[in-house]
Amino acid sequence: MSWTRREALLGLGSIPVLGAVWWAGASGAVGRKRERSALLEQLNIQPSLPGAVPAISGEPVKVGIIGFGIRGEQLCRSLGYATDEWVAAMEAEEALAKKEGRPFTALQDFRSQDPLNIRIVGVCDIFDVKAELAIRSFSTPDNPVKRYATHTDMIRSGEVEAVVIATPDHWHAPMSIEALNNNVHVYVEKPMTHNVAETYALREAARNSKAIFQVGHQHRQTLSFKTAQDIVDKGVLGHVSLITTNTNRNDDNGAWNYDIHPQANPETIDWQQFLGSAPEVPFNKNHFFRWRKWWAYGSGLSGDLLTHDYDRLNCVLKMGIPKSVMASGGIYTHRDGRNVPDVLQANFEFPDFSTGSSQRAGKEKGMTFTYSATLGNGWNRPTMLMGHDASMELGNRLTIWPDSGSTRYAGMIESGDMSPQTPIYSYDPAASSLDGVSSATSQYFADKGLMWTYVDGKRVDSTFLHMREWLSVIRNGGQVSCGIQEGFEEAIAAHMTGLSWKLGRRIEWDPQGQQIIPVEGVDLDAVLLENPPGVGQYAPNVVAAL
Repeated sequence: MSWTRREALLGLGSIPVLGAVWWAGASGAVGRKRERSALLEQLNIQPSLPGAVPAISGEPVKVGIIGFGIRGEQLCRSLGYATDEWVAAMEAEEALAKKEGRPFTALQDFRSQDPLNIRIVGVCDIFDVKAELAIRSFSTPDNPVKRYATHTDMIRSGEVEAVVIATPDHWHAPMSIEALNNNVHVYVEKPMTHNVAETYALREAARNSKAIFQVGHQHRQTLSFKTAQDIVDKGVLGHVSLITTNTNRNDDNGAWNYDIHPQANPETIDWQQFLGSAPEVPFNKNHFFRWRKWWAYGSGLSGDLLTHDYDRLNCVLKMGIPKSVMASGGIYTHRDGRNVPDVLQANFEFPDFSTGSSQRAGKEKGMTFTYSATLGNGWNRPTMLMGHDASMELGNRLTIWPDSGSTRYAGMIESGDMSPQTPIYSYDPAASSLDGVSSATSQYFADKGLMWTYVDGKRVDSTFLHMREWLSVIRNGGQVSCGIQEGFEEAIAAHMTGLSWKLGRRIEWDPQGQQIIPVEGVDLDAVLLENPPGVGQYAPNVVAAL
């Protein structure tokens, strides 16, 4: 009896929780089942079950939403609240998909979410249209949603226990600090800060607050990443000396050229409140809806997209802040007035890091983490962890290949029981599931574990699990998976990357002093926040003038 890869995966896909675990080297004959079992026993990899989360009991958590744009709406759906307009759009798309014979499960997935014990009681958005949409969609006779003019009004009202912050980056830290200082729980989108000084100030506020702080890196709930931790911890890969991870997107949405709402004007948008600490400029709808394209409000590729990859690898490897970063790139694919790069290459050095070794003690130490991105090409490049004994492709699925030069597997390779061209292990928690991914950008998020994971064979929104964890800790105590320390490490790594790109030089970290090593004559935060008009890197005279 011969099994194809797809047949093997589908056959194993019904195993509760574990999904499909297989050894491709044994898939050609049932007679080799013994060898396959022996290998899997030797590897001893355990597909990790989701951690038990205590119920969110008692009175509903009273939640306020700060920022009800694209991400704010998505977060509300993860909390169980969808706008009437979204439901109508999904019903129409579902009917069309059924007619065309293609999968579409967005509405079904939303409606099948377990209920969370929360009430959205307030919204703060400076665009009237969005604030009114939230109030109209979420208010009930028993729970009228209140609009707050400012985040300060909401946080100090005494009517909100927890806030969800989904604003432009330059507002993340000020709003989080205000909430923590008032013992209001915080769920904030990444990156958690916009400059270096804020990163320390927010860490201090979180440490001194009774409130629970969570950064929105929902991939920490994805089962493949939890399984990858087990693989690394058990030395399956050997010493990992190189990681390569990437962002490739090639459409307007992926390049942050979001739609501009037709009702946007100075009467419907509080422009001064949007600017906050950003430089004073006249009302500009392009800046308001596409703020990620400017350093004044966003953090570019380094803060918006690199942070996904940095944190998901940090949750697997726990490598912490790099010793140094060197970045390059430029504005090469979208010359539309933006001043953040749309092509970026960054090398992170960890000279003292090790995942363990199968060779003699002291031979191996150190790792380079390479991130590259382009917003002008959509080719899907996998994340690879490259070890002496094996390489692992890591996404919502994971696959391991033995290395021809492996010490650990040398005997099995020599005997023909392993082949470097054949995976020895694969984990696909969705082997028997059909996923209807509608765009290249959606595929990007799905492949990185940012959209969903699987629990007992059922597809579950990763953000739902991440927010549920935060809410459970609020009610029951415990630790969140992406708290202030994890957020601090992510933010510092992102800021080091932005500084390296702007200054065109290596940026270094002092682990003993817990600081970015100063550059003589340069105010690092001034450089990081400076908003030059559509240029790539700084010229030396610009640095001197800051």
